[in-house]
Amino acid sequence: MIITIDGPAGAGKSSAAKALAQQLGFRFLDTGAMYRSVALAALRSGLSWDDTTGLAELAKTLQIDLDGDRTLLNGEDVSQAIRTAEVTDAVRYVADNPQIRQTLVELQQNTALESDFVTEGRDQGTIAFPRAECKIFLTASPAERAKRRQIEHHRRGEDLSFETVLERQNARDQRDKQRTIGRLVPAADAFEVSTDGLSPQEVVERLKVIVSQCRS
Repeated sequence: MIITIDGPAGAGKSSAAKALAQQLGFRFLDTGAMYRSVALAALRSGLSWDDTTGLAELAKTLQIDLDGDRTLLNGEDVSQAIRTAEVTDAVRYVADNPQIRQTLVELQQNTALESDFVTEGRDQGTIAFPRAECKIFLTASPAERAKRRQIEHHRRGEDLSFETVLERQNARDQRDKQRTIGRLVPAADAFEVSTDGLSPQEVVERLKVIVSQCRS
């Protein structure tokens, strides 16, 4: 069984998907970590963001493994490195590259053949797994999402103001909604859930109810 959880940045997709997978006995597929890994590799390589072909070729050479909570890039644990503000700002160049998206979607699809998965991202229910048995679109208000992002940056030692985080988030939302491929949009058959005012456990409990409905 495949459960897709899509939604904008800061909606709580990763934490909810991890917890849901753990409680269901499923594996968790963090597709955002894949795009961030490519962005990190591109930053390290010094490639120009205008070199779309070079970036796509670089993506094909990378070994990206998701090992529980760890993200391995060519064997190196980059779990923290891919969450910096620098990578966050750069990931759009990767996400907007059709060839990279094709490479990573194929990797996601091949990975999900191995077991039951909860997979999260932007286009899981629409592009990567359009036939998934259960699709969820998780969201929250812009202010709530920015607040969560600011806390995450602070925990990593990055002192960003709420206004800066909100501005970057709004710009990213706009790009994600206008993207020609992998556009941020709920699948027609997705259950939409707002996480505003809900604790992490309350979100997971609500998602478990939805999964039960999908199974029945």
